[in-house]
Amino acid sequence: MRRTQQERSDSTRAALVSAARVLFATRGYHDVPAEEITRTAGVTRGALYHHFGDKQGLFRAVVEEVEIELTAEVAAVMTAGVDPLTGMTTALGVFLDACLREEVQRISLTDAPAVLGWDVWREIEGEHGLGLLVTSLSRAHAEGLIVDVPIRTLAQLILSTVMEAARMIAAADDPAAVRVETQTVLAGWLGGLIRRK
Repeated sequence: MRRTQQERSDSTRAALVSAARVLFATRGYHDVPAEEITRTAGVTRGALYHHFGDKQGLFRAVVEEVEIELTAEVAAVMTAGVDPLTGMTTALGVFLDACLREEVQRISLTDAPAVLGWDVWREIEGEHGLGLLVTSLSRAHAEGLIVDVPIRTLAQLILSTVMEAARMIAAADDPAAVRVETQTVLAGWLGGLIRRK
């Protein structure tokens, strides 16, 4: 059965993202030429430009794919908690553990801010993480678990702080030690939001 044009297009796009993701994770954005990506994907250079505009456009698609997967992983843990605060605390640990993965460190935390620019990187992080935090914090507030503060502002500040912790882990000589330290500090800080009975 012949594939439709849309199926062929989707297949080409997926092949490019898949090949680029492995190469970017292994060697970094700047050390991977576009020709190697297209050769590995088994497509033409024209296909890369047609679907993504340029190598940077392809890199953004890779960053977004990693973020979508990571957000889904965190969301699954967050929503499984016995209450929103427990879910957020557990999800924080899952996210910080993910920051120890070479792929996340290289693509999301090191190359993304440098290649895409700080504002675009923050926009992508916000698009995938901010809504999740707002929802969870809103639930916690509705259940009387946290103090009365502007939820969206709180969510933005938490996201910014957690992303800074992630970058600290990625840049550390001993990422595992910094991961433990950041969770200790963040858990203490977030604990200050709990409404005392």
